[in-house]
Formats: sequence, C-alpha cells, structure tokens
Amino acid sequence: MVSSASPNIARGGKAVYGAPLGILMLEARFPRIPGDMGNATTWPFPVLYRVVRGASPEKVVLHGARGLLPDFLDAAKDLVRLGAEAITTNCGFLSLFQNELAAAAGVPVATSSMMQVRWVQATLPPGKRVGIVTVSGSTLTPAHLESAGVPLDTPYVGTENGREFFRVLIKAEKDDMDIDMARQDIVDAGRTLVARHPDIGAIVLECTNMPPYAAALREAVGLPVYDIYSMINWFHAGLRPRRFD
Repeated sequence: MVSSASPNIARGGKAVYGAPLGILMLEARFPRIPGDMGNATTWPFPVLYRVVRGASPEKVVLHGARGLLPDFLDAAKDLVRLGAEAITTNCGFLSLFQNELAAAAGVPVATSSMMQVRWVQATLPPGKRVGIVTVSGSTLTPAHLESAGVPLDTPYVGTENGREFFRVLIKAEKDDMDIDMARQDIVDAGRTLVARHPDIGAIVLECTNMPPYAAALREAVGLPVYDIYSMINWFHAGLRPRRFD
C-alpha cells in the first residue's frame, strides 16, 4: 500500500529566515546600550537591521526628515526582500512616514512608539490621560502626532534642557555617554510632565533610545511607562504567536 503522507518539503522565497521583524535604523555613532532599540541583545527574538545612510538623528528629529522619504522607502522594501514580514523604525519622529512606508512595503508597519498612546488611553480611568516624554519637545509637531494617531491635545515634554541625552543622541557632540546623567534627563523630563499635568495616568516614551531608563522613570513617578520595547514585543507577537501545545 502506498503511503498518502505529504512529502516533507521546505519552501523558499526569502534570503533570511527566522527573523520576521525588520528595523530601519538612523545613521548614528552614539553608544547603543542594552535596552536601546539598536542593540540586538535588547530583543528576545532575532531582528533584521537596515541603516538608512544619511538619515542622522539631527536631520530626522530637528529638520523633519526632509528629503529622506525615498531612502526610507527603498530601505523598507529591501528589508522585505531580505525576509522581513513587518517593519518598524528606530525613531518615533518617523511617524511622518507611516502611511508611505506601509504602502511601499506591503507588510505591517509600525513607525513610532507613540502609536501606543490611544491603546494606553483606553486602559486609564476617567479623568486620566496619557503623556509623552520625547527627545525633542520643540520639534515634535502636530503632524508627528496626527500621523501616529495621537490626540493633538496630548501633553509632552522633551529632553532638550537635560545635560546628556539630547546633546549626545541628537546633537552628536561626542561618541560616549554618561548613562547615569542620561537616565536623570529622562527622569527629570517625566517629573516635569507629571508636575505640569497632574491628570497624567501613564507615560509613553517616544524615543527608541529611552527603554533602558523606563524602569527608573516608573519608580520616580509611580505611573505605568510604555516604550518601543513594549510596543515591538506586542507587534512581534502577532508575527509569531506562541504555540500552546
């Protein structure tokens, strides 16, 4: 009797397997410590990286990423050809490109941690709202918020007045970073946000370099803190749902 069992055939079509999430990276030289989106050890699953040449943090954050859209579209399509089944970015200010990237890549795209604001808002009790800690409050515009689906009256505070975080990540004044000072910049910004807006019930960190300091901020203000790490773990969970045998 001939067996009717299906043959054990492996299917091709990709260049890389086992890493369904692609990350579009800015071109920068500052240290990416564990917890930073650009440190591969941050993730409990494999990821694919693609650096977009010429896309410096200063150009993207301070100058609206002008002229960079074609480069990001090409990089996203390249990641998909490589094997990515979904795309994200390592700068929340790239929310400006959300619709264009999703259309060009043809796969799910999540450009910004700020996309969590509406989700988090839905969890809060009446009278409470979400606040944002961003790397640059002076250049976070209504267009950035709208592209991420964030209500335009959402309060936010930046780190421009800090001693370390902004000048290393955005101004590129040096290649090293004092981690304790950077942490304090994030905590100070969060405390300022809560002091200005006592109705804040949770905080979303816009910057993808902030997750290493989320726990310290949570302890300092006593509120839930969400960041790109929380969002991407959720995003990836849909790409590779856990099997419960």
